[in-house]
Order: sequence, then C-alpha cells, then structure tokens
Amino acid sequence: MDAMPEETRLPADIDAQPVVRAAAALQPMLRDCHDEIERDQRLPRALVEKMCAAGFYRMVIPRSLGGLGVDPLTYLRVVELLAEGAGSVGWNIANNSIGQLVTLGLPEEGVEEIYGHRGDTIIAGTAVQGGGQGVPVEGGYRISGRWQFGSGCQESSWMLGSFQIIEDGEPRRSPEGKPLFWRGIFSRAEAEVVPGSWDVAGLRGTGSFDWTVEDVFLPERRVMVHAGVPLDNQWSRWPGVTYQLPAVCWVGPHHSAVISGIARAGIEALIDLAGGKTPRGRTGLLCDNPQVQDAVGRADAILNAGRAYRTAMITELWNTVAAGNETTLEQRARCRLASTYAGDSARQAMDLVYRHGGSTSFQRTSRLAECWRDLHVVGQTVTIAPEWYPIGGRVYLGIDPGSRLR
Repeated sequence: MDAMPEETRLPADIDAQPVVRAAAALQPMLRDCHDEIERDQRLPRALVEKMCAAGFYRMVIPRSLGGLGVDPLTYLRVVELLAEGAGSVGWNIANNSIGQLVTLGLPEEGVEEIYGHRGDTIIAGTAVQGGGQGVPVEGGYRISGRWQFGSGCQESSWMLGSFQIIEDGEPRRSPEGKPLFWRGIFSRAEAEVVPGSWDVAGLRGTGSFDWTVEDVFLPERRVMVHAGVPLDNQWSRWPGVTYQLPAVCWVGPHHSAVISGIARAGIEALIDLAGGKTPRGRTGLLCDNPQVQDAVGRADAILNAGRAYRTAMITELWNTVAAGNETTLEQRARCRLASTYAGDSARQAMDLVYRHGGSTSFQRTSRLAECWRDLHVVGQTVTIAPEWYPIGGRVYLGIDPGSRLR
C-alpha cells in the first residue's frame, strides 16, 4: 500500500508544532495581563501583536494568502492552550478562526480585499442567522442591523453578520418559500459597539458586545448566501484536506477546546492550592486528603476521555477525506457528539475540583473561581448544548435528524 502523501497526513506530534509551542510559551504572559483583560474587556494591544506574530490569527488561512493552513487538531490544541492561560483569549482565537473560514467562501474579490497576502486579518462577529436587514442597490446592499456576541470586536478589522434582503417590504425567499439569509463582512470602522451590552459573570475579556450598523453599503464582493444551519462548508474551493472537511470538524470542536482548556487550568489550580493549603480545623495539607486525591485523579481521567473522543473522531473524518472518500452522516454525527461530550466532560471535571477547593473556590480572585465562571459561560453556548445528543441519536435510529445536522 502506498504511503499517504505528506500534505494529507496529520502531524505525528501535535504538541511539537511551532504554533502549538508558541501557544504554550505565551501562557505566562496571559496570566500577567489577565486582570487587565477582564477589567478593560478587550485584549491589550501588546498581547494582540504578540499573538499575530505567533501566527494565532492566521492558522486556518490558506498558505497562498499568507496563512498557515493548519489541520483542525493543531488549531484546537492552540485554542486549548490559550484558554488554559486565559479563557477569554482562547475563546476569541477560536471564534476568529471560524469567522475566517466563513470568509473564505466569499467571491475572490472579497477574499482578496480582506486578506490580500497577509493572513492575520482579525474577524469578529457571528455566523448565526439573523440580526440585520438590507435592500438591494447598485453593486450591493444597504444594511442596518444589530447583532449579539461580537467577540473580539475591540481588536478586529472586520465584522461578520447575517441579514435578510427586503424586497417590496418582504424578505427574499427561496424557491421553496423559505426565508433566505446572507452573510456580510463589514469594515470594523462602519460598526458601532453598544456600551454595557456585555455584562457577564465569566469571559468578560472577550468583549462580546452587541454591535450595530446603520444604512451601511455592503458591496457584493463581501456578501455570500448563508447556507445551512448552523454552518455548512462554503470554503471547499481552497486546496488541501483542511478545506474539504465537513464543518463539524471545526464548529463545535472549537468551543469544546476552549472549555477543555479552562478545565485543565481548573485542575492545575486545585493541585497548586492543595500543596499549600491546610483546611480550617485540620492538621494536614489539602493534598493529603484522599477525597482530594480521588477528585484530581477522576477529573484528569474524565477530561482526557472527552478530549480523546474528540480527537479520534476528527482524525477519522480527516483520514476519510484524505483518502478521497465522502464522510457519512453517522461519522459527522459522532464528530458533533464528540465535541459536545468533550464539553460535558470538562464541565464535570471542573465541578469536581471546584467542590474540593473549599471556601477558596468561591473567592472572586481565586484561580478556581475564575475557571469555574469562565467554563460555565462557555458551557452555555449552543454549539456544545445537550440538544446535540438527541440529534445524533436520531441519526443512529435511522430518523431524520433535522436541519441542524446533515
């Protein structure tokens, strides 16, 4: 049997990849500026510059556009390590890359305008349907709207938002009579952030504010049809296995990598605490408590079981595509469920270690409290919500799973 060509193989050692090593090396800086990130609800300029230089903002961009064109496992490991250092940083990098993949489905002129030959252009906004309305004009549309969850909007150059086209007072519809949506990429200078709209318990530093545009001209080159719910691959024209993979290898896994990175930080926080804390009324350190020992062991096993399932399913889909075959609906369902399960495993691991931190766990400035807050915000996102289990179950039972999985 012929060996698989180099460009179609996943790296043998993900942690040895230069961009992954750069993410691990950045963790001390993330801890140093964590308070500033939380207070200002944005990433400091010096940090953004460092992240750009490391390649984090161009991981999924094709090499022909100045990007790294990495595989999803490398991307997810970077997200995980950054989230371990600071949840908000991991979240923003995860979302930026998904937004970039979406923009690769634009017409050639739009891709060239956004990236040219520098692949680290930062994208914020949302790929979720709705939020804006537009009317056709010569060369494009005039758009007004308000969108939620503009993660990274403080450091971005472009904003991604979905809208409907209004004609004769009604939304444009498909031949089947269903409402149609389009995605548009707006210049950040055309968008207004809504102050105070990101008042949350965790992930404050993501700066996921609401944002608006008012009667902004959007040229056709920066518009594409919004295909599928929640996201279909519209970037497959770019060469390489990375761009032929179904979206389930990216959407869902991206947020599960954030939550598993934060859970890892939570486990490490309890380990650090246990080595120096003597609980009130006790004579021994917290680490001498068999229940704490059990919790740390269980949390690590639970977290890594979820991570391993996610990796295995993405690897299976990668190898299927690399061999020139189509993925099956069952494979895609398992990949989607693997990311949800990895998220649930992270939540379970975090709750275990949080409980055994005692009164330290609920002190606002403690690392355990920080991890618990950030992790449970990530856990509320729809991409890893419990609704994916029955959707996957319907696939296995031979029942139509609905439009959210195809």
